[in-house]
Amino acid sequence: MSARILVVDDDAALAEMVGIVLEGEGFTPTFCSDGAEALIAFRESKPDLVLLDLMLPGFDGIEVCGQIRQESGIPIIMLTAKGDATDVVAGLEAGADDYMVKPFNPGELVARIRTRLRSMAPAAATAQTLRIGDLTIDVDGHEVKREGRAINLTPLEFDLLVALASKPQQVFTREMLLEKVWGYQYKADTRLVNVHVQRLRSKVEFDADNPTIVTTVRGIGYRAGAVI
Repeated sequence: MSARILVVDDDAALAEMVGIVLEGEGFTPTFCSDGAEALIAFRESKPDLVLLDLMLPGFDGIEVCGQIRQESGIPIIMLTAKGDATDVVAGLEAGADDYMVKPFNPGELVARIRTRLRSMAPAAATAQTLRIGDLTIDVDGHEVKREGRAINLTPLEFDLLVALASKPQQVFTREMLLEKVWGYQYKADTRLVNVHVQRLRSKVEFDADNPTIVTTVRGIGYRAGAVI
């Protein structure tokens, strides 16, 4: 069954081009051009991934992203014509997993879509349980618990936590995490890592300003905290 992609963009020409590319790769696209309509389309079409423009009539992309994220951990890739760092970070903080600046290479867009969809696919059973700080991570069950209580993470946040917890003594550079979690094989924007670490900390740390679960190694990157 082909993956369903919701394309939210008010640029008709670009949406048409994206639709042609997606259909050529075997995906099933659905389109809308308005922020308010996007939420309706999301609930009705039940997509596997959302391509979401930042600038939209009605609700903007950041508002739409935040609303979707309250309902689902579905992968969201933000599309933006702006190169301003504030807009990019705002989209990621709202819950986007990745972003692309227009104009973009269609092949790169497809590669990023496939990477995010792979992260949603069930993994082979390994019966693996990891510990990081006072958290227990059931890798197969895609579940994180603290004292028996589940912590709700998006698939990408979960993958980031697992990547760190799988090698608790190792320091991961941002570039290493971009390759391991996002699937990038080339130089990319390390803000993706920084913002997602902040999002992850807001959910798993008792005090996100003084983290003990996901710690910073200044000038290098991040590593897992010690098992309690």
